Amino acid sequence: MVDVYTVKVEEARSATHEKPSAGPVYRCIYAKDGLLELPSHFQSPWDFFRESAARCPSKPMLGQRQKTDSKVGPYEWVTFEEAYDAAIRIGSAMKSRGVNPGYRCGLYGSNCPEWIIAMEACNSYAVTYVPLYDTLGPNAVEFIINHAEVSIAFVQQSKIPSVLSCLDRCTSLKTIVSFGNVSIEQKKEAEELGVSCFTWGEFLQSGNRDLDLPLKNKTNICTIMYTSGTTGEPKGVIIKNEAFMTQVLSIDQLLSLTDKGAAEDDVYFSFLPLAHVYDQIMVTYCIHKGSSIGFWQGDIRFLMEDIQTLKPTIFCGVPRVYDRVYAGINSKISSEGSLKKTLFQYAYNYKLGHLNSGLPQDKAAPWFDRLVFDKIKQALGGRVRILLSGAAPLSKHVEEFLRVTFGSTLAQGYGLTESCAGCFTSISNVFSMVGTVGVPMPTIEARLESVPEMGYDALSSQPRGEICLRGNTLFAGYHKRQDLTEEVIVDGWFHTGDIGEWLPNGSMKIIDRKKNIFKLSQGEYVAVENIENKYLQCPLITSVWVYGNSFESFLVAVVVPERQALENWAVKHDLSDDFKSLCGNLKARKFILDELNSIGQKHQFRGFELIKAVFLEPVPFDVERDLVTPTFKLKRPQLLKHYKDCIDQLYKEAKGAMV
Repeated sequence: MVDVYTVKVEEARSATHEKPSAGPVYRCIYAKDGLLELPSHFQSPWDFFRESAARCPSKPMLGQRQKTDSKVGPYEWVTFEEAYDAAIRIGSAMKSRGVNPGYRCGLYGSNCPEWIIAMEACNSYAVTYVPLYDTLGPNAVEFIINHAEVSIAFVQQSKIPSVLSCLDRCTSLKTIVSFGNVSIEQKKEAEELGVSCFTWGEFLQSGNRDLDLPLKNKTNICTIMYTSGTTGEPKGVIIKNEAFMTQVLSIDQLLSLTDKGAAEDDVYFSFLPLAHVYDQIMVTYCIHKGSSIGFWQGDIRFLMEDIQTLKPTIFCGVPRVYDRVYAGINSKISSEGSLKKTLFQYAYNYKLGHLNSGLPQDKAAPWFDRLVFDKIKQALGGRVRILLSGAAPLSKHVEEFLRVTFGSTLAQGYGLTESCAGCFTSISNVFSMVGTVGVPMPTIEARLESVPEMGYDALSSQPRGEICLRGNTLFAGYHKRQDLTEEVIVDGWFHTGDIGEWLPNGSMKIIDRKKNIFKLSQGEYVAVENIENKYLQCPLITSVWVYGNSFESFLVAVVVPERQALENWAVKHDLSDDFKSLCGNLKARKFILDELNSIGQKHQFRGFELIKAVFLEPVPFDVERDLVTPTFKLKRPQLLKHYKDCIDQLYKEAKGAMV
């Protein structure tokens, strides 16, 4: 008997001439009597902050490591009361600059205390904040400032030159406030264009503790968040106070019912970009609960060092980070002696068996947790009790490994900016949800809509189709783009563009992407993301971009190899080349290609889905070259532009080999 964690609230819909069929509507069991709604006493995220500042004024709220010359010190903290006082002053200074309720304020920079204080200052005065992507260049920043008509922007000190470079084309922007300092030259350059420029300290001092704050309403626009998208101009996703706050409360409800909600003794590590909704929601949840928030330095090289120093209890990551942690730990285990390896494998299988049988995390193997797995837990500081993963699918073997070895619950979620972060989440301690994104959040109803052209049928015994959402945490439309809004919201349902499959226990598995489909020259359709996800199970690679088009009959790929695995292979084959040279080695390329296609055959890929030629790229796909989005989704048009010559050469090579 399978436990089911969803309830059906509406029957399926048959296909018509105009519309495809749609499956039944489901909610999670925690919302069976109705979706979670915002209590009437909450009107703005400011209410969360105000209540926590009153409840625990001296509690550390925002922490950052101070840098002096080449040294980095311990975390230094700003209390809830100090942050509240600063937000009131910043809000007052904004008001004195003519920034009124409903105006737009830009926030541009890496995660830091000033980012959060500026965000809360906006909340206090009912100003809509607009994150400017820290990882996008001046062109995107210029577009967002103009499109959202941003009148004031808080900017990381190192980003001020990029804002100044487009200032003459941003007519709405009248005030720039640095998170740090501003040079005399920068002030002069801004003033010549009619823009005032302040240091953080100057702007803070110009405000006062004016508590005559404007009335706020849950229908106010909290933020306009621009999604980078994989093609075209960024879209401004409008999120109102009600949706934002209800999402925060839904996280609390789920954690309280299935695990343990955040508390004042919890510490959250903030490193995922605050320009995205995922970290904003988590930070606001911590503010609501009175938990402490420690920020990373902003340098990926020191990420693990920051984690070791902070020792967080709540950690939100993305698969790329968890993959790195997994690879590092596996490498250490492999280098241990045979006795330790045997003990580890025995403990792993023992605990895995108990988790599979339904025992909760803390009761599955407490003795082995202390004896064998405690050292592994130290990789994230040793105190983590909640692990969350989102932004992309987490490999099943990595999720299982983390659940077994880290002594903490792990929930994988799925969400979009348009759903105000998570709209599905796996439930803590329900081990059968490994490899899925779980059930709808308590604020959301979901159904699948058939996609006949891709062979997905929402009414079949194995229901598959496009995931559609409706509920209390959805966006209010795209800013100034009613046309795009009407494309994705049809009859009250938001069409995500992602293909899902309902599993017997009520959880959802993401299996494909509706748009990433192309036709090969022989007329066969290729759902490329599905293929890439299977190829990514190969331990020899860290990234893969599979390419095909309607003029060619087969697929080729650009692959980023796993460095250690390739170097180990080279040692076995008496090759002394460095990593870059190995990537160009024909034998190495054939080795990787054969391994990938052996995975393809294992998954019963059809012939045209197998890769015929591969290019090994020593440099990971990165945001700096515009090859991936800030959440590491592939930007296919940009990848093609960047690797056009490689792709042409791969087709030439493969055709030559076929002759």
